[in-house]
Amino acid sequence: MTAEELFGREAVERGRRYHRPLYLALVLDTALLLGVLAALALTPAGDALHGLVAGLPWWAQAPLFAALVLLVAALVRLPLAWWSGYAHERRWELSTQTPAGWLADRAKAFAIAAVLGGAALTGLVAAARSLPEAWPFAAGLAGAALVLLLGFVAPVVLEPLFNRFEPLPDAELRARLLSLAERVGVPVRHVLVSDASRRTTKLNAYVSGIGASRRVVVFDTLVERLSPAEVEVVVAHELAHRKERHPAKLAALGMAGAAAAALALWLVLGHRVAEPRTIPHVLLVLAALQLAASAPAAALVRRWERLCDGFALEATRDPAAFERVFRALAEANVADLDPPAAVRRLLLTHPPIPERIAAARAFAAS
Repeated sequence: MTAEELFGREAVERGRRYHRPLYLALVLDTALLLGVLAALALTPAGDALHGLVAGLPWWAQAPLFAALVLLVAALVRLPLAWWSGYAHERRWELSTQTPAGWLADRAKAFAIAAVLGGAALTGLVAAARSLPEAWPFAAGLAGAALVLLLGFVAPVVLEPLFNRFEPLPDAELRARLLSLAERVGVPVRHVLVSDASRRTTKLNAYVSGIGASRRVVVFDTLVERLSPAEVEVVVAHELAHRKERHPAKLAALGMAGAAAAALALWLVLGHRVAEPRTIPHVLLVLAALQLAASAPAAALVRRWERLCDGFALEATRDPAAFERVFRALAEANVADLDPPAAVRRLLLTHPPIPERIAAARAFAAS
């Protein structure tokens, strides 16, 4: 069935009106980022910015210049980020934040990026200066180790900077979900609830972490809006990610990507990465690599999402609840029910909701 047959023309048009401007904003944001980095790498503007720290030792230049570059990129893109992340969401009555709250989140995100990015770039410069012949190998190993470390610590160190998490307070629902986890062979200690309603009315759930930091998180908005059977469908889907080790696989792919990025930097920039002035060049290469990898990565994650949908249907044996979940998600999140072909191929990390409902109906029929 088509999206209009499943949801009606009004719902399809509503999703288009919400998402089409956001797609354009994403393209503009990417162009702005690449443009700023190119300007700082290739024009006198970069020399002027580097002049602010040029008199310092290299080990001080690198993190400070990295922070300045990231700050300029963030400030240039801030008006567009404000529109897409705050004004547009408020217009559609999806945001519950104040302007001050939104800006505080942006400031925290920038601080994390500046600290982690500055440390990584300083390490890259240090490796190139101390190991002129072997720095790509050292940088690749260090980058892979950083990705792995973040996989362990992000859920317990970084995520709490933005949200509070607590065990699901509904004892009956908690017991039901823990029983589900035991039944499907993915035992968990807790299903955590995030206070997402401080920022949004949208519904969501996710898995994160590796090893001891593994967790299943559901938004408080989702628990409040969905029935126990529907929450069970959502958690079954997230447990499938755990069973298939998708967070660990993503971490492994990130580690391989870090090693590949070090090789690409060596091929493009060579030993010039030993100079802090080339930090904008480094970031430009990394941004281009990320852009090139986005479509294959999205295709891989879409395949995983279909697999987890099938797992949730098998685990709950409740295709009616599955369909209700995705109808609720479509309404609450203003889903794009009929995205353009280019968006499907290049951006979507989840199958369109009509496709997921069609899979549930096929399961029921079988």
